[in-house]
This record gives sequence, C-alpha cells and structure tokens, in this order.
Amino acid sequence: MVNFSRQSNNAIVKWWWTIDKVILFVSLALLAIGIILDITASPAVARKIGSDDYFFIRKQIIYVLLSIGCIFTLSFFKLKTVRRISILGFVVLMCLLVITDFWGFEVKGARRWISLPGMSLQPSELLKPIFIVVTAWLLDCAKKYDYFPGSYIASGLFALIVGLLLLQPDVGMTALFTAVFVLQLFLAGLPIVLVGLMGAGAVFGLFGLYFFYPHFRTRVDQFLYGDNETNYQIGRAMEAFQNGNLVGKGPGEGTVKLLIPDAHTDFVFAVAGEEYGVWLCLIIIALFAVIVIRTLRLSLKETNLFVMYAEVGLAASLGLQGIVNMASSLHLMPTKGMTLPFISYGGSSLLGTALEVGMLLAITRKNTASEDKDLS
Repeated sequence: MVNFSRQSNNAIVKWWWTIDKVILFVSLALLAIGIILDITASPAVARKIGSDDYFFIRKQIIYVLLSIGCIFTLSFFKLKTVRRISILGFVVLMCLLVITDFWGFEVKGARRWISLPGMSLQPSELLKPIFIVVTAWLLDCAKKYDYFPGSYIASGLFALIVGLLLLQPDVGMTALFTAVFVLQLFLAGLPIVLVGLMGAGAVFGLFGLYFFYPHFRTRVDQFLYGDNETNYQIGRAMEAFQNGNLVGKGPGEGTVKLLIPDAHTDFVFAVAGEEYGVWLCLIIIALFAVIVIRTLRLSLKETNLFVMYAEVGLAASLGLQGIVNMASSLHLMPTKGMTLPFISYGGSSLLGTALEVGMLLAITRKNTASEDKDLS
C-alpha cells in the first residue's frame, strides 16, 4: 500500500504533494469541454468531406490521450531536464519550420503544415512553448553571467522565427510570439521606453504587412468593410451567439456547425455559444483566467528568474491565444486562423498546449528552485 504522507519517498507521492493541482485540474476540465464540443461540432464537418460521423472524434480522442500523457510526463521533470528538452526541441522544430516554409502544403493561402503519417503537423504550435522556455533560460543566464549575451542570442533567435513565420505567412502566430517575447524582455529589465519603441515598431510593422501581404490585407478588409456575404463565417458565428442566448439551444441542436467549415477548429467557441449559451462561454473564459491568474500569482513569489520568466511567458501565451480565438469568433478582431487551446480540434494545437501546461506544471512545482543548481 502506497503511503501518501508528505514524508514518503515514492516519486508519485512526491509529485502529488508538489504539483499545482489547480492548474492541473482546470486544464483537464478544459480538455473535457473540448471533447464534448468536438462530439457536437465535428460530425457535420466529417460528412462534408465524405467521412463517417466519428472520423474527427476518434482522432481527437487519440490526440487528447497523447496530450494528457504529455502533460503528466513533463510535470515529473526537473528544471534542468525541462531546459534540455527545450533546447533539443528548439533545434528539431526550427528544422521542421524551415521544411514547412519550402515543402509544406498550402491551405487558404498559407503554408503552415507538413504531412506526417496519420496527421498534419504545424511546427509553430509546438515551437511556441519551447521558445518561451529557451528565452527564459537565456535571459536568466544573462543576469547570472555578465559575459553571456543571452538577450542578444534570444533576440536573434526571435528574429529568425519571425522571418520564417512571415514566409508562410502566419501573421497571427508572429504577433503572439512577439507579444510574449517583449513581455519576457520587459521582465528581464528592458526599459519601458524601449518597450514603447518596440510597440510603435509593431504598429508600423502591421501597416507594412497590410500593404505587402495580400493574405493579411484580405483578412483586415473583411473585418473592417466586409458584409455577411464576404465575411460568411463571422456572420454565421454572430448568428450562433444570438441564437444561443443565455442557456443555449441544447446539445446537438445548433446549426452553425452545419454552415461553417471550421466549426470544430477556429469557430468552436461559436458552437459552444449556440448550443450551451452564454454560461458555458463564461465558464471557458473563467477557466482560462484561473490558469493565467494562478500562474502570475505564483510568479510574484518566485526568486528563481528562469522560473519566473518561463511561468509568465507560458501563461501569457496560453491566455493571449485564447483571447485571439474568442475575440475573432465575436468579430472583435480579424480572424487569425488560431485555435482555442485545449478545445479546438487538431493534433498540433492540443500537443502544443500540452507542452505549455506540462512545462508550466514542472516549473511551478514546489521546491523546484532548489533543484536548479547549475546550467546543465
């Protein structure tokens, strides 16, 4: 019989007493909501491509099981193991990102995916949490060792990633990488004046993207000037929220999933609003807020700079991606083709989120800072 006292030397028991249970159980709750919504939304999409009703559901259950395994496995690791995995993963995923730019397949004017047996992979989804942890390590090293140019190396890697993302083009993911990277630099001591200059540069950059990237210009024009015919998916999504009202039309009773091709991915929030109403939308928002706020509160107590930079970066990435997806569905910003973490269908999205949460659980474990004695 396993002794579950705090003094036990059993690895699982020690994990249980040091893991942040709030983040863990909220993440599992979001995964459960995602399965429910996928069961609702994906059969209609499957029929449109000539597959059986359970085609996407079967694949999503496999992705969810892999994601849960990833979360639990990563949460057992020590800080130096998380760093090593991130550095190795960064090299591999950067190679895959280059392959995607030149040999990936194109969907809706963007080349973001590569084909693998049984699935398509979007390397940028997996690279996001990996880059955040690598950046946290580099910025921490720059603080510890005056001779180590960690911030310059991180900036160079960031510039390389942005260049590769804009080749696809993937403006939404570029903006997300940029926002999180600037936040980490600010935490590392970047003067507020430079933050302002970078913000101004980002605004000018958006103007440049508007004039030089037709794909981005089309999305912005549809958001600003498009009617329901030219902005078909947004029009149907807004109708879905209106039809759902407070309590929803009921499970399986919605029609938006029959009309929108991306109902199970980019617009799954609209499916939730139509069939389950405002209450489920508010629950989803609240669960994301719990993870972000909980992580930020933990970071305020942190004395290990690597842990603090990584915690804030991972939480900001998760929260911002959720905001972008939900705001796009509500017609508060142009559509970005960005999934809702935990909930949207897709292997890359789920595995990328699992990496974020697994690493977040690993670095927020109690007494992890005492394990972090060296850079190895």
